[in-house]
Amino acid sequence: MSSFIKRIILFFLLIKGTLLYAQKQPKVGLVLSGGGAKGFAHVGILKEIDKAGLRLDYIGGTSMGAVVGGLYAYGYNAEQIEQIITTTDFSRLMRDVLPRSSNTFFEKEYGENTIVTLPINKGNIGLPKGISKGQRVLNLLLELVGSNDNMVDFSKLQTPFFCMATDIENGAQIVLEKGSLPMALRASASIPSILNPVEIDNKLLIDGGVSNNFPVSVMKDKGIDVIIGVDVEGKLYEKENINSLVAILNQVVSYKMYNKTEQERKKLDVYIHPDIYKYAASDFDKKDEIMQKGFEKAKEYKEVFKEIAKNQKVKSTRKKIDFDTDKVLISAINITGLKNYTRAYTLGKLNIIEGDSLSKQELTEKIYLLSATRNYSNINYNIVPNTNGNSTLNFNLVESNERSNLKLGVHYDFLYKSGLLVNYNHKRLLNKNDVLSLNAVLGDNLRYDFNYFVDNGFYFSYGFRSRYNHFRSQVPFSDASLPDINSLSLNYSDFTNQFIVQTTFNRRFAVGIKTELQRIRAITENITPENDLNISDNSTYFNAAAFLKLDTYNKRYFATKGFYLDLELKWYMASSDFANNFRNYQQAKGTFGFAIPILENLTLQNTNAAGFSLEDVPSNVYDFYLGGNNQNYINNFVSFYGYEFAALADNSFIKSEFDVRYKFVPRHYLSFIANYARVNNNVFKDFNLFDNIKSGYAVGYSYNSFIGPIELKYSWSPDNKDSGMFLFNLGYWF
Repeated sequence: MSSFIKRIILFFLLIKGTLLYAQKQPKVGLVLSGGGAKGFAHVGILKEIDKAGLRLDYIGGTSMGAVVGGLYAYGYNAEQIEQIITTTDFSRLMRDVLPRSSNTFFEKEYGENTIVTLPINKGNIGLPKGISKGQRVLNLLLELVGSNDNMVDFSKLQTPFFCMATDIENGAQIVLEKGSLPMALRASASIPSILNPVEIDNKLLIDGGVSNNFPVSVMKDKGIDVIIGVDVEGKLYEKENINSLVAILNQVVSYKMYNKTEQERKKLDVYIHPDIYKYAASDFDKKDEIMQKGFEKAKEYKEVFKEIAKNQKVKSTRKKIDFDTDKVLISAINITGLKNYTRAYTLGKLNIIEGDSLSKQELTEKIYLLSATRNYSNINYNIVPNTNGNSTLNFNLVESNERSNLKLGVHYDFLYKSGLLVNYNHKRLLNKNDVLSLNAVLGDNLRYDFNYFVDNGFYFSYGFRSRYNHFRSQVPFSDASLPDINSLSLNYSDFTNQFIVQTTFNRRFAVGIKTELQRIRAITENITPENDLNISDNSTYFNAAAFLKLDTYNKRYFATKGFYLDLELKWYMASSDFANNFRNYQQAKGTFGFAIPILENLTLQNTNAAGFSLEDVPSNVYDFYLGGNNQNYINNFVSFYGYEFAALADNSFIKSEFDVRYKFVPRHYLSFIANYARVNNNVFKDFNLFDNIKSGYAVGYSYNSFIGPIELKYSWSPDNKDSGMFLFNLGYWF
């Protein structure tokens, strides 16, 4: 801002202040516009206002301006708001990414392999209301400005406050100035298509920027004498830059908004527009740059702020507040909004009982557990202190009307080739706590995986699973009498049906039993000219198993911490015995792994596996087969770098894999992998575990994309000079 313009502003403010003081002390208001990530620039203005000693009599805002202004009105100073913005991962916040620890065991096993979710309503496939339900945004606001009374007059805050929302039914502007402050801020910032709308007082509300992005007139109606306005809107595109559908839609939506803002600007006493034109509303990753632009622009107005502050002879004192990390004793829990789910189910998922002592941060972790069920579109709460020192916790839940959805995923690897995953998911089919999930994989190798599960949480849960899995692959072959043949074509299919009973603990452990009816058909090309095919197995097996599982990895892919355990003891009890060589026996197998950070962005992930039969059996269908690098192997096929698929086979094995992974930029990784194994009839015989060790190595690059991991690796083994091979994976494994 030029010094000439500054002198003019100061001159008029001086005259206005003198005239006003002949009657009374002027009331000063601040209006903060919406602008998505560009609203971070508001922090710089607030910082300079604090430095000037200027006390605001009213704050109003829209969208991100409402959030920043609401935090300030509640009592946080500008430096605290800067700290909140700096330490918040807005990418995860806006996408409603939940910590993996909050997922149920069912979700960890079967629900982390799709990229698109489409709701199904009355048999029709639709589109989601937004990319995110916005629960994580609400959780953060509840931590920061959650009040002791759900019905609050915003004029009673440290600085009186209002914010704007839009009624989605008619496009009318809605002024929010009472009720739940977190819900009001959440509604004002409900960016269409990004965050789901919010229902308040029977009105479905979206972002206030749609109806009034710069509510100067509303502030004027409050009887405010001096109004400072901070505008972080962009500009209309010039015609040469309107070159996409998104640009056209943005231009059309912006007409009314920018025209109204132009009218509102004329009612301001001080107009401030930080130089943030080059930034987009979605540039949350550039928050530091945007805040810096706000700091730079605010310095130009420090004399203006000081001049206004001089006219404030009587100033209200702002009470300093700290981030609330104290625990409160919960003596009573009230829940409203229950329709399809019981109080016991809800509290069981929250893992809260009366008598617990919780901080707001711990309460957020509990809400993650309930939110991870996908049964609720909104989870709100308030804590009301009682006279005896404890508190009542009140939950207000809005259950989701969505009972079924369609999910999609894509995948490619060298074994199963291309695959499109179509998942149909349906809740409350026969029981309030049940879920039906059907995966159909369309592509080079047709597969399906059907699950029906009744989740009773800590109590015994039960379910039925049916799967069909099929692949074709070349497998190594070695016979001294046939030196010209080194591989065979294997056609393998598996049709398995299981009944499962299990119980889980803290969403980490699962222990249970299952019975299994399994049909295996394995056919290889015949190596003699008499027949075209050689049927290795075509039998139906009846099995029973006990299992123990643990999964605390913080991510399914590219984990940086946590543990994994999967132990199984299986009894092969009966068989139709195609080859007349079956007898019942037991087999044990297990996997144990962990991930630990070594240095910043450097992780070691170690995976150990072993399997053995408790006695020698003539059938080799359930031998262990090591080789390849897939993570979607079934039965006793085990990945092993440096060897082709199923290259190593015998009655028992032990294996250890070390993956050193470096994240050199976000979502991009370099890996070095070393694995070692011993495979023979009995690897534990005489405890000579280090005899005849096989080794393999791999180096590779991985990208954690929105469709899942994209991985390119080169593997080799010093045991075989011709073992070098490239490995490729696209998308989530299924």
